[in-house]
Amino acid sequence: MIRLAVPSIDHQEARAVQAVLKSGFLVQGKTVVRFEEAVARYLKVKHVVAVNSGTSALHLALLAFGIGPGDEVIIPDYTFPATVNVVELTGAKPVFVDVDPMTFNIDPKAIERHITKKTKAVIPVHLFGQSADLAPIMRLAKKYKLVVVEDAACVLGAEYKGRKSGTIGDIGCFSFHPRKVITTGEGGIAVTNNKTVADRLRILRNHGIEYKNNKIDIVAAGFNYRMTEIQAAMGLVQMKKMAGLIRARRKVAGIYNAQLRSIKWIKTPSISSYNTHVFQTYVIQIPGSLGRDHLISFLRKNGIEANFGTYALHKLSFYKNKYHLKASQFPITEEVFQTSIALPVFECLSVGQIRKIAAVLRKFQ
Repeated sequence: MIRLAVPSIDHQEARAVQAVLKSGFLVQGKTVVRFEEAVARYLKVKHVVAVNSGTSALHLALLAFGIGPGDEVIIPDYTFPATVNVVELTGAKPVFVDVDPMTFNIDPKAIERHITKKTKAVIPVHLFGQSADLAPIMRLAKKYKLVVVEDAACVLGAEYKGRKSGTIGDIGCFSFHPRKVITTGEGGIAVTNNKTVADRLRILRNHGIEYKNNKIDIVAAGFNYRMTEIQAAMGLVQMKKMAGLIRARRKVAGIYNAQLRSIKWIKTPSISSYNTHVFQTYVIQIPGSLGRDHLISFLRKNGIEANFGTYALHKLSFYKNKYHLKASQFPITEEVFQTSIALPVFECLSVGQIRKIAAVLRKFQ
């Protein structure tokens, strides 16, 4: 089986983890601080707060800006459910909008007509490795005084108009899940240039603890969202490899594009002119008449792991029923969800394996 994703981990990560285990200090210590500093240097941001997952980063980001009951947060309908779950968990109301048919990211033109007096934030999700179009979103945010929380789970290393994705809004949230470009197993970070927000994030991730005059005080009802030293040790090694990992993914995407060009019913990924792409996921589109699920099953029967691109939130029972969502409200999401397939992409995916995938695709129909 050619797997959908394989994390790039070797003896270097193993040695780093072993050193942490021998130290006896396992949770949110000096290694986490070093990892935060490494990410801050790479992204050129003032504050990086490491947590135990990208979802935790998103959750704390909303709470740090005081978003809660009575507020509305605009999100794309096409995204992993973590984006909407964190909104729901704050007590705020998620407001779903359609996406751009080329990048699959939130459609900036659809945002403004959903803004109300209750709207406090917008979460542009940067899907599959390239950024949403942030310039018009930032203009709307300024006009309506909205907080911009970038869901940058998939784009560490990507750029938008020459700036690192995830560093343009008020706060950016990244994930280190095993399918991401670099991984710490699980883990995430929130990045910001706002010291007040960063301080709030640090308090909330650690049980609401604040240190005053070398004494512990609880100043908020916080969470245990701390990153472990083990995760941070892996992250430090992975950061050193990241440039090579991104180059490898781009090379894989280029080989895919060349191999799939002759299959007329396949649309390969589009890259907008303002973006660089890190190909966290390589997503193709096929005609709806061919049957996305049928093709995924066909690939799996031929030893190739594949999956749908990501979720259409309006189809998920909890949100569909609670907010009375209908497919007709989100025509682009509906089409993209029904026609998109994620193919295997990882650093050591070989030319031979890509050729095999292309050969199997040619046999379909």
